[in-house]
Amino acid sequence: MTEHPAIRPGRTNSLTDVDGIRVGHATRIGDGWLTGTTVVLAPQGGAVGGVDVRGGGPGTRETDLLDPRNMVDRVHAVVLSGGSAFGLAAADGVMSRLASAGVGFPVGGPGEVVPIVPAAVIFDLGRGGSFGKRPDAAMGNDAVVVANDGPVQQGCVGAGTGARAGGFKGGVGSASAVLPDGTTVAALIVVNAIGSCVDPQTGELYAARFGLPGEFPELAPVSDADLAAARERAASAGPALGLGPGMATTIGVIATDATLTKAQCAKVSGIGHDGMARAIRPVHTMFDGDTLFTLASGARGAAGGPDPVAFHALLEAAGDCVTRAIGHAMLFATTVTPPTAEIRCLRDAFPSAFRS
Repeated sequence: MTEHPAIRPGRTNSLTDVDGIRVGHATRIGDGWLTGTTVVLAPQGGAVGGVDVRGGGPGTRETDLLDPRNMVDRVHAVVLSGGSAFGLAAADGVMSRLASAGVGFPVGGPGEVVPIVPAAVIFDLGRGGSFGKRPDAAMGNDAVVVANDGPVQQGCVGAGTGARAGGFKGGVGSASAVLPDGTTVAALIVVNAIGSCVDPQTGELYAARFGLPGEFPELAPVSDADLAAARERAASAGPALGLGPGMATTIGVIATDATLTKAQCAKVSGIGHDGMARAIRPVHTMFDGDTLFTLASGARGAAGGPDPVAFHALLEAAGDCVTRAIGHAMLFATTVTPPTAEIRCLRDAFPSAFRS
């Protein structure tokens, strides 16, 4: 386990530990549905945003705007959604809801605003049985309506409802860290990867070794019988997955209360991908559209932002939060049995590891 003697999780160990951040999930299960949308709302007035896209098959919206060379630097929400490229429509509902509340980039007189809402999607089409049941603007609106600053619900909710990772059930996971100087950084990740989050030889959850003290359960070694059964299920399911470019993807949001520039937010997102690579193998493949956004509220620190040493500490913590959030996503996920095929969670696939 990595030693973090001066770092502790926030009060909920989730993204909403960053003051002003709210998270809402819209979830659809049954009658052909197995998908959803997650929205991350920025504090009042927005947050400085950045992004880093690493996967070979991304589905995104408004990422060019976050280039540090471009003008607008405030983001009002980020949408993470199922539905592949169709799911980007969920951002329309979020924009409409925010605009009706007067939240957005001012472009004219009173109330004339354009909400800045970047988005990214995962591929989960057809996993509930119907290819046409996918997120839309109404689902984005629903996610905003329920958004709150309480503990983030994790597992098979929102954008993680239909997620899978390396043949196991994926989902939404979150984690936070409070640095010695009081700065908070956190991550929310939707895990839907081609790669595996566990060692295929041992069944070990890659992320577990990076947890803070007591964060992850003490898992027993996975039995040979459980490993053999998991390998057999994966081999038999492989041809049925219909995998192709863009048919997986891990996406998420990192948030902090530090004062950062757009360029620094982009760097945080890039280091977040290092955290992703510690928890998923392989990662950033041509079949994934791996994308991470960063939001900096600026509630802490002077206008000049953190000094180089403090920024390094923030980057390290951000990467670890991504790793830990992926571990939580896998542990909170639950088995689903849609009409297509059962997708087992880790607890059901490796019962020998959880007997204690």
